[in-house]
Amino acid sequence: MYPHLIYIPTGVDWLGPIDLPAYFTMVMVGYTFSILLLRRWGLKNGVSAAKLIDLGLYMVLFGIGGARLLHIFVDGHFWDYVNACVDPSKVDWDVSMSRCEKLGGVWDSAAEACHPAEKNCWAWAQVWNGGFVFYGGLIAASAFGIWFIIKQKMPLLKILDAMGWAIPFGVFWGRMGCFLGGCCFGARTDLPWGVSFPAYSPAAHLHFKMGLLEKRGLASLPVHPTQLYEGLFMLILSAVIYFYIGPRRKYHGQMFCIMIAGYAIFRFLVEFIRRDERGGLWLLSTSQIISILTIAAIIWASGKLRAMSQGKT
Repeated sequence: MYPHLIYIPTGVDWLGPIDLPAYFTMVMVGYTFSILLLRRWGLKNGVSAAKLIDLGLYMVLFGIGGARLLHIFVDGHFWDYVNACVDPSKVDWDVSMSRCEKLGGVWDSAAEACHPAEKNCWAWAQVWNGGFVFYGGLIAASAFGIWFIIKQKMPLLKILDAMGWAIPFGVFWGRMGCFLGGCCFGARTDLPWGVSFPAYSPAAHLHFKMGLLEKRGLASLPVHPTQLYEGLFMLILSAVIYFYIGPRRKYHGQMFCIMIAGYAIFRFLVEFIRRDERGGLWLLSTSQIISILTIAAIIWASGKLRAMSQGKT
């Protein structure tokens, strides 16, 4: 876990520290790679590279917005953002005392927790501090992207196919950011590749709450590195779609459909061993419910696209 790639106190009040959060930085690296890959594809296939860059940049904005909104409303953090604006003493930052001082927080000795020193009604909008749900970003960015492509009279299905391998390559980098930030961790495991996250990490905080650690300030027990599982899967999925599915594609749009379906199936399964705090309904997490709906939608869409390619509609 390495949540800050760069953290340099400047000593200047109005400037604050130079802080480069690992998670948000890696997410932006992933977006950048995806846009550059789309641009390269456009240059080779006679699609306006300038329009593809515009498309990519707009999708970044909608992706971040959608991912943030789903995090706020379904991950169980809604009242944290409300309290950040109304009563900061009810917001706990699970950090060490020294880190609390660097953040300008107030240390609560009784609870061994750090609280914000001042009200912050814009905490919900400070996306660089993390807090995203991938499905929210995917849905918002895809919906806008399809509208933009149609409005600009660009080849919709061909561009979606290019996204079929560009998006998962970008997600790989985002999941590396999750690993560095310590979020999206998995269940306890004794497997050799289990990862123990440091003190005051989300995993350590959960294990303390569960009574698995004697006190705060201890490293977590070994857990499944589900961030790495998903990152590796997305990297493989990108390669398979580009090198294997692409040359054998039977209809335009198939590569995008396979990407969405592949991710939905994997996400549904990996959720069973994820333990980070997130929303859910009945015995399923929010992402599992969305995965089921996504798979059903992709089965319908792929059937329609196949029929269109065969002239059956």
